[in-house]
Amino acid sequence: MLIGVPKEVKTHEYRVALLPVHVEHLKAEGHQVVVESRAGLSSGASDIDYIEAGAEVVSNSAIIFKTADMIVKVKEPQDFEVAQMQPGQVVFTYFHFAAAKDLLQQVQKQGIIALAYETIQTPNGQLPLLTPMSEIAGRMAVHEGAKYLEEPMKGRGILLAGVPGVEPAKVVILGGGVVGLNAAKMAAGLGADVRLLDVNLDRLRYLDDILPKNVKTLMSNLKNIRTQVAEADLLIGAVLLPGKKTPILVTEEMVKTMKAGAVIVDVGIDQGGCVETARPTTHEHPTYMVHGVVHYCVANMPGAVARTSTKALTNATFPYIAQVARHGWEKACEKNPALKRGLNVVKGEIVLDELKEL
Repeated sequence: MLIGVPKEVKTHEYRVALLPVHVEHLKAEGHQVVVESRAGLSSGASDIDYIEAGAEVVSNSAIIFKTADMIVKVKEPQDFEVAQMQPGQVVFTYFHFAAAKDLLQQVQKQGIIALAYETIQTPNGQLPLLTPMSEIAGRMAVHEGAKYLEEPMKGRGILLAGVPGVEPAKVVILGGGVVGLNAAKMAAGLGADVRLLDVNLDRLRYLDDILPKNVKTLMSNLKNIRTQVAEADLLIGAVLLPGKKTPILVTEEMVKTMKAGAVIVDVGIDQGGCVETARPTTHEHPTYMVHGVVHYCVANMPGAVARTSTKALTNATFPYIAQVARHGWEKACEKNPALKRGLNVVKGEIVLDELKEL
């Protein structure tokens, strides 16, 4: 199989879908790998590294989209990339179709095989290709929130941790999954006063057992959300429904009750976000103000720490990429039910049930 790795083109996206070590593995199994020049530079991999591993390096992505049997990417394809895709070509990346109906329709027209990282799901409900990026995004949410609480960033001018004699900031986290757990760990470690809300009581019991005592768990219901949002210095949206648009938990009316200079970090913005006033932003222009509240809604947060993120992501994605290369997409999906859940669109037909509801 000919596997193509284009350079990511989304604004300030620095990750890459394969590293030279993975090229070596694929070459050893008899596959060809074509990489766009400078695709891995920000992740610590030079063109020479790819060439020494056995890849062909080309100057632009056009030849990759024209000739590859499988395209592997990180972020959702941009319009000009979709236009270059070939019928029957496998494209394996984050698509986030639930929040991008236009992209879904474009992909249907191209007749490709759309395999989405975010919907690959093991029989026990785990999302193995979302987990590493969720871990990073959860930890980054606290870093970014702490930064934007600073006065020069239009925040409240408070230190997340507080100091002796001065109370710490109050951090409210909606969702106790991978993002929420990692955000709670980071915020608690800094000494913040943390509230973690989730709808699953068993999950709350587990989180209460493993997290420090400065994290208080609460059942996620309308009353608790309304109260906690109004008291938050930093609000982190950490809600995800696999393959579906994120439900709105924080209304605009709730945002109006927040303190002036409070910060919202909506990590689930890729899937639509759980805050009504949230809209996608970029690393170039990461924030905006609504009702005196700082909104940070960068849709590719882990891209800012590309060396860490690329290694974490490819550790998880490469075994699946190798399976598709080895067996072809149809047999690979037959053999691996988790991979089959990643099939979103097959030659124009939507095959993931959650997307059929859009």
